[in-house]
Amino acid sequence: EVHLVESGGGLVQPGGSLRLSCAASGFTFSTSTMYWVRQAPGKGLEWVSSITPYNTYYANSVKGRFTISRDNANNTLYLQLNSLKIEDTAMYYCAMDSMGGSKGQGTQVTVSS
Repeated sequence: EVHLVESGGGLVQPGGSLRLSCAASGFTFSTSTMYWVRQAPGKGLEWVSSITPYNTYYANSVKGRFTISRDNANNTLYLQLNSLKIEDTAMYYCAMDSMGGSKGQGTQVTVSS
């Protein structure tokens, strides 16, 4: 059974940084494409970034500011968030597909001055 647990969110000022983590279990993490998606208040799920065993992909809204990475030895997915903007405020989830499949409970990122 797929189990994903996100952590690392918090309250940060505009321009600040956070590092999100996602602990994965129940499947072969190292060969799986993994996703970060987010949901802002009152909006639908938005794909943020994904990582295959070989490549990374980003939504235009976060390109150049966010970095996705993985630690296959520890079955952990990361998302480094830099130069945060107020519009990045959302619940962030790691997931098995771009629609949020099998996502965890999420971690809240709030960007506010």
